[in-house]
Amino acid sequence: MLVFALMLAAQIAPQSADLPNRQPQLAYDGTRLGLAYGAGNSVFFAASTDSGKTWTKPVLVSTPGKLSLGMRRGPRIAMSPEAIVISAVAGPSGGGADGDLLAWRSVDGGKSWSAGKVINDVASAAREGLHAMVAGGNGVVFAVWLDLRQKGTRLYGSTSHDGGATWSPSVLVYESPSGTVCQCCHPSAAIDAQGRIFVMFRNVLDGDRDMYLVRSDDGGKTFGPAAKLGSGTWKLDGCPMDGGAVAVDAGGNPISVWRREGDVFLSTGANPEQRLGVGKQPILAATPRGPVSAWTQGKVLRVSAPGQADATVLDSDAAYPSMVALDNGRVVLAWEQGGTIVVKALE
Repeated sequence: MLVFALMLAAQIAPQSADLPNRQPQLAYDGTRLGLAYGAGNSVFFAASTDSGKTWTKPVLVSTPGKLSLGMRRGPRIAMSPEAIVISAVAGPSGGGADGDLLAWRSVDGGKSWSAGKVINDVASAAREGLHAMVAGGNGVVFAVWLDLRQKGTRLYGSTSHDGGATWSPSVLVYESPSGTVCQCCHPSAAIDAQGRIFVMFRNVLDGDRDMYLVRSDDGGKTFGPAAKLGSGTWKLDGCPMDGGAVAVDAGGNPISVWRREGDVFLSTGANPEQRLGVGKQPILAATPRGPVSAWTQGKVLRVSAPGQADATVLDSDAAYPSMVALDNGRVVLAWEQGGTIVVKALE
């Protein structure tokens, strides 16, 4: 059984009291942790080489215009052998009629960053501001977003094979027969060692807002049919703004954590979903000992590991956590707390 012990802790304070640090996202490349977050209309990056104990001074990646930020909107980060890539949705005025998915890359460990490159190939199609980006096997970096190029919300994606320097034309990942997927729940993505891409999203079918999973076996060129996750269903006339998380275990199988009504569930392969507890905004990391999940119940941050009967309370004042697994078996979490980013490593 994995017993959580706090190993390391750090805080990244805002540069201005008027511009709180928000929406942290973590990535790991085997030797280094990367952290991306937003503050005002700016995107920042920091790195750690000691499992999160200390961090470099945050570097300004870009101030691209009106940045989509909050409610799982905000920067995403992926670390590939070629580069560190950070993405975010921004526009001249933000929201409404404007909003493109931009990607910046660094080839010097995050010290300097390229100009932003627009990923979506129809202007302002990413204006909802919700997206995911991941790096994985075969050097693939993949981005997926809620797309508004037509009436209704669809999932579109794009793939890079050179560390974010160039991106493929936008590919339709999924469109619902109802005319829209859930309009304000962020998609999640994962890539296995062979380069297979998994995308999880909340669908809209006959008034049900349940989680679905699609897969690409050809590096993001095409995607197969969508499969519903979980045996239950959620009748909801509205959007819960909660997209969960998906990861790939050591066997190459997708695992996911997500919310249905007021409960958080863990889904592993063909097994029935496992209820973890009451809460929202769940996240996930795949470790050699099994999946580690975390979520918030109000402002309380709870963490659950394999073999645990009850979740551990990690913090009583937390919002919008992110989590990654390290090679040494630890997991590292980051979350918002009063304008500061808190980072903690557990084992």
